[in-house]
This record gives sequence, C-alpha cells and structure tokens, in this order.
Amino acid sequence: MSKRYSIAEARSNLPAIVEQAEAGLEIELTRRGKPVAIVVSPRELERRRSDDVRFSYAYEKFLKKYSLEEIGINEDFFQPARTKAKGREVSI
Repeated sequence: MSKRYSIAEARSNLPAIVEQAEAGLEIELTRRGKPVAIVVSPRELERRRSDDVRFSYAYEKFLKKYSLEEIGINEDFFQPARTKAKGREVSI
C-alpha cells in the first residue's frame, strides 16, 4: 500500500486521498488499526476486474522484479523492433 489513513484521518483528507488515487496510488483505510477498505482509481479497478492480464502490467511487474541488464538484455534491444519508415504503397 502506498498510503494508509484511519477513517477519521480520511474524513479530513478526502480531497488529497482522491488525488492520490487518481495518480495511481492505492490508499488503505483502517478502523482501529485494521484494514477495512482500499481506494483506487477507476482505471485500476477496471484492470483488477479484468480476467486478462495486460501486457503492459505484466511487463511493468517483470521489470520491478528483474532488470534488463540482469537478464542480459541491453536497453536498446527493443529499438529496432519498430521503424518509422513509411510503409508500402497500396492502391485501392
């Protein structure tokens, strides 16, 4: 969790909590020290409800666990995968 607020603190900090959630942070709300709710952005909630794992999420999670250098891949490895050259001519 990125931030943790008691219910009492959350009442007085709601605008800040909403801004943090919009920025992608998870906000944990507690009652008597025990977690009771998590505030997340609609985008994050939709991602969590989705059955499929998006590549970008899986890749981000992978990069947090392993560095490209650690597994033997240079950062410029992916550069030639996409070229900005104009595609072929097509007549319709």
